[in-house]
Amino acid sequence: MKLLFLANRVPYPPYRGDKLKIFNLAQRLKNKHELHLLTFAQNKEDLTYKTELEKVFKSVTFIYLPKWKSALNCIAALWNKLPLQVLYFQSNELKNKLNIIIEKERFDAIHVQHLRMASYLSERKDLPRILDLPDAFSLYWQRRKTIKRSLWVTLFENMEQKRVLNYEPVLKEYNLSLVCSQEDLDYLVQTHHVSNMRLLPNGVNLNTFSSGGHDYTHNNQLLFTGNMDYAPNIDAVIYFTESILPIIRTHFPDIQFVIAGQRPVKKVLALAGNGILVTGFVKDLAATYNNASVVVAPLRFGAGTQNKVLEAMAMGVPVVCSNIGFAGLGIKNGEGAIMQTDPELFAKSIIELLQSDEKRKRVGGYGINIIKTKFDWDIVTQKLEQYFIEISKK
Repeated sequence: MKLLFLANRVPYPPYRGDKLKIFNLAQRLKNKHELHLLTFAQNKEDLTYKTELEKVFKSVTFIYLPKWKSALNCIAALWNKLPLQVLYFQSNELKNKLNIIIEKERFDAIHVQHLRMASYLSERKDLPRILDLPDAFSLYWQRRKTIKRSLWVTLFENMEQKRVLNYEPVLKEYNLSLVCSQEDLDYLVQTHHVSNMRLLPNGVNLNTFSSGGHDYTHNNQLLFTGNMDYAPNIDAVIYFTESILPIIRTHFPDIQFVIAGQRPVKKVLALAGNGILVTGFVKDLAATYNNASVVVAPLRFGAGTQNKVLEAMAMGVPVVCSNIGFAGLGIKNGEGAIMQTDPELFAKSIIELLQSDEKRKRVGGYGINIIKTKFDWDIVTQKLEQYFIEISKK
């Protein structure tokens, strides 16, 4: 099949989030299908990755959209009721280039990444198209509103949540719309009464995150990973250090809390010291997981599933997490991850894991089996391939 990927960001380097997903899917599809990529480049560094991407895609087309131009796009919010997330990625240049590529190449199917890019092909009913959502975006904004903010931030978030909610029915215009967790799928079906929703989980690269014998003898390090300029992650580590870590330290006073992830903002950097390490970007994240006794994911808002949880489970490291993303895993509490929403119970679950090598090993072992059977990128890619075949035959 000849497939086009329309992405909102350059999917390289494939470290986290939406970049990671597109790259891993394409890496596995390239041997059987002819792949093409059209994407925004947001800075000069993005442009340097073309050679690497051409090892996966037959053609790679960048549309340069610097952040200052995206910011200007958002001024349209004064008279345009589209979500700012959508306005941010508006480009007549991309629209024109997309039309040229489509007419020239005659694709069997097109993969459109993220709600932000939905408008570019929502009206092309003549083309087989999949809209792949990282999560139910209105659910994300709805949960974000539950965290206390300043008046102006609250007003903005209420506005954006309403705009996203009104815009999301665009997913009905596609042959198939995908989302990564059953929880998000159920929410979108119930909220918008759609019938074209399917599940495409996030995955884990088992060549990178392998359960090659995690050391369960140490119990002195807690780990949080993620992009540290992302609002849910920022809130999570601050909440953890203020409300949960002090309880743990009544039993384990020397426990170290490691915050590993690129682009830490000032609020995160300020946490460093007194047994808290802020690493910044980590190239070998697998080694960082292996050094952890327990991975924590105390997110208070968000949607979808959390890569940090999947990767830790793949490594056999026990996880204690909040309810955010847990339902999307489709597992019972304790099967790789222990879910708690109360800060005292969250701390208690971590303490119990730190007190028992055997329990850490048992919970971690469950996680390995879950990832191998449900979240291996090879399995996820096969599912996407079947979706492409399904829509191309209609």
